Amino acid sequence: MTTVADVPNPQVPREALRRRTFAVISHPDAGKSTLTEALLLHARAITSAGATHGKAGRSGTVSDWMEMEKARGISVTSAAIQFEYHDAVINLVDTPGHADFSEDTFRVLSAVDAAVMLVDAAKGLEPQTMKLFAVCKQRGLPVITVINKWDRPGDTPLALMDEIQTRTGLLPTPLNWPVGEAGDLRGVLDRRSGDFLRYTRTAGGATVAESVRLDAVDAAIEEGSAWTSAVEESELLDAESQNHDSELFLDGQTTPVLFCAAVANFGVQQLLDTLVEFAPPAEARIDIDGNPRQVTSPFSGFVFKVQSGMNSAHRDHVAFVRVCSGEFRRGMVVTHAATGRPFATKYAQQLFGKERTVTDQAWPGDIVGLVNASALRVGDSIFEDERVEFPPLPLFSPEHFRAIRPVDSSKHKQFRRGIDQLDHEGIIQVMRSEVRGEQAPVLGAVGPMQFEVVEDRMVHDFHADIRMEALPYQVARKTDKESALVLAGTRQVEVFTRSDGTLLALFSTPWRLQAIIKENPKLVLIDIANATADDFM
Repeated sequence: MTTVADVPNPQVPREALRRRTFAVISHPDAGKSTLTEALLLHARAITSAGATHGKAGRSGTVSDWMEMEKARGISVTSAAIQFEYHDAVINLVDTPGHADFSEDTFRVLSAVDAAVMLVDAAKGLEPQTMKLFAVCKQRGLPVITVINKWDRPGDTPLALMDEIQTRTGLLPTPLNWPVGEAGDLRGVLDRRSGDFLRYTRTAGGATVAESVRLDAVDAAIEEGSAWTSAVEESELLDAESQNHDSELFLDGQTTPVLFCAAVANFGVQQLLDTLVEFAPPAEARIDIDGNPRQVTSPFSGFVFKVQSGMNSAHRDHVAFVRVCSGEFRRGMVVTHAATGRPFATKYAQQLFGKERTVTDQAWPGDIVGLVNASALRVGDSIFEDERVEFPPLPLFSPEHFRAIRPVDSSKHKQFRRGIDQLDHEGIIQVMRSEVRGEQAPVLGAVGPMQFEVVEDRMVHDFHADIRMEALPYQVARKTDKESALVLAGTRQVEVFTRSDGTLLALFSTPWRLQAIIKENPKLVLIDIANATADDFM
């Protein structure tokens, strides 16, 4: 085992052990952004929560910074936030809930060490919830499940536990248990101590809700039958061995469960404490050759997101880098694994939603924003000294296609710059063909809401109004030059070159694709990636 004395910089393993890097994930409208705000509030990272007054009042929300997010009350992009809690450093990444942005969510899950799955108490495990559980299992991420909105009517807690176990295969191990049925929350039973944490309300949930701790005797006097029922149900869980086991949790066999009311900030403190106590710290990550890159190795990291337009005062773009090993130092010269070229990290920043502060150091588990690192693309690896490359992030197969043009032809320079930037960020897949011409790109998306983001960004960030036309294609396949020649002119098929040089054949329907394969079995037609939207989201 490596000890602090064995490594060149003993601060690296110490700092790595302090890190808790996780994503908050859920089906849309389960309360993800609200929970993010509540976590920041309880960690004293903000003084009041901005997501507690409904979808019309999200102007203060840290994680939802795009105008489109504020206006529609949804998260459409991921946001990284770092703050300290006790002796731990928390790196929280809020993710899009909508399935149309599944690529962004998948990229985030590649950069974290654990996930907090938010479940609506009334709706249970919704379709997106199930797909996200599957992604976490595929990536080997331990999951802490939070049953939210217990201050509103919902299902019974035992029914929710049965649903989690039956549908996900994970054994739920509740750390607390609700006292009072959904919609009549009195507080929670702390299953480890046996104490009662009484629920207290705050005005609009905008400030920290302090819980009052009572012992079992006082709880029984105060809450009567509600307390008795909670104790009896907790004893049933004991009988079924539904108690937390750290080894089984980290192995992906169990999921600790917490009950809370995020909009009222109740139960959030327990979630923070659980993350610090049970979530894994930054550990070795597997490289492209299947070898672990120890946190004590020289600096390395990979880009999981590129974003521009986060702050109107900055017209640059930021590469989000997960630090995997070693010490990051601002100004250090690193090597870009894809090109072998060096570059200096002069403009390195720590992120708090859209806000930025200059950072001089970062450690394994941290997320650093590299500003104007234009050579970096999503999935790229960077390193110092010892070469390493981490597995590439897959591109999902687009299922929706739009031809795009500028409304004003005199704005073509802004139009081209905007499309190139959104392509660079991985917001959309950009394709062109000789038939349509270089100036008439086609966009491919996993879901149609991605086109709304493109339109919003083109207008507000690049001042280029656009016109989009839906194309009659549903399926894309990777092909080669020989097969492209055969497909040229084929009915209900069109061949494009994606911006990375990949040839893509688009087909009107899956049945048309199968018919062409039957007619020409030697054609090269390959799924774009092993990962598809249906597989992961």
